[in-house]
Order: sequence, then C-alpha cells, then structure tokens
Amino acid sequence: MSTSSAIASAEEWPRTAAEALAVQDRLRPTVDTVGPGPQPGEVRRVAGLDVAYAEDSDELAAAVVVLDARTHAVLESSVVHGVATFPYVPGLFAFREIPALLAALERLDAAPDLLVCDGQGLAHPRRFGLACHLGVLTGLPTIGVGKTQFVGTYEPPGQARGEAADLVYEGDVVGRALRTRDAVKPVFVSIGHGVDLDTACAHVLALTPRYRLPETTRQADRLCRRALESGPAARS
Repeated sequence: MSTSSAIASAEEWPRTAAEALAVQDRLRPTVDTVGPGPQPGEVRRVAGLDVAYAEDSDELAAAVVVLDARTHAVLESSVVHGVATFPYVPGLFAFREIPALLAALERLDAAPDLLVCDGQGLAHPRRFGLACHLGVLTGLPTIGVGKTQFVGTYEPPGQARGEAADLVYEGDVVGRALRTRDAVKPVFVSIGHGVDLDTACAHVLALTPRYRLPETTRQADRLCRRALESGPAARS
C-alpha cells in the first residue's frame, strides 16, 4: 500500500497545541460526512487500528490488522514501534498516534477498503477526532468506534443488540450509542470520513458477531499490546 502523501503530511508534524489546533481547523472542512460509503457487503478488507503505550512512558506500538470482512480471518497485519513526540493534550490525542499509524498503514501490501479506529470521529470537542484525521490524510473510508463517551448526551438505547440512540453535542448529532450485545453497555460510533452514520453502525454490527467490541478493534488491541512486550518492530 502507498500512503506517501499522508506520510509527507506527517513529516512537518505539529509540536505545540496551537499548531495542532490550526491543523484541525484547516482539515475539518475536508471531512466527508455524507458518504454513504461502502456497504458491509461491498467491503472485503477491513482494517482495525490501535495504539498501546508502555507504562509511564511515551514509547508506543501502533498496529493495523486487516480482516476479511465476511469471515473476520486475519489477512495481513503491521506493527510500528515509536515514541510519541506530541504532548498529551485532551482533544489533541490523535497527534500522538497518527504518525505511527500512518507508518503501519504504509507497510501493508494493499489498501484496506475501510478503516475502523479505536477512537472518535465527529464525536469530538472540535468535530475532528482520530477517525476524521486519519480518513482525511489517507482518503480511505473511516469510522470511529469509542469504548466510552467523549462528548455529548444520549438517551439509553434499548437493551437488544442493534438498538441505538443519537449522541448529541451542542445541538448536533455527532454519533450514536449502539448496543452490540443484548443488555451490554453500548459502544459509541461516529463518522470518520466518507461513511455516513447509518452505514457506520451497520459495519460495526457486522464486525461484532460475538463480543461488544468490533473484531477489528479486538485484533488490533491484542497485536499492539503483544508488540510492546516483544520489543522490536514486527510485520506479518
């Protein structure tokens, strides 16, 4: 896969909060919130992305795991070790992780049809979370799936799998609380880039046949945590 233009964009990466906010302001209008994007039956290669950090350290491992969208078998994976150079600032967390995630995407043999981020998209204080940022830089359809609510309010969805409730922030719908298992707390789905909210939720349900979290998230989380323990950069 080639994401050379995205990598080039990351070479002059912001070092301060003011620079990062300016980047968000510049890129936010380029987010495609209309989609509709590829439907679940049209996607073959779906990628999960996650980053793990060493305890009390800025050392990190970024993982991308590409699954067969139908069987959820692992087709390809990539890991990049690095050190976060941007400080921890609420609302700007993506700036710590995107350089390593872009490098991991660059190592793939072929581009995924869809990116599923362990984080937020529009459901973000500045409407430009990790999923939006990665989608804009790569040009790939991207959705955000958060384990917890970051912004907004919602009415609890029904208890059955597939029930959902709008996540509202400053008067706008920025995502959905989606129940992926009966009577289990919801996940928080939001648009990243090039996929509308209905389609994003359909993808999340297709990726959660047994567990609360998408298989993409589960596999990427497992890989980056294991990579931190093993040390050197790995690829499979």
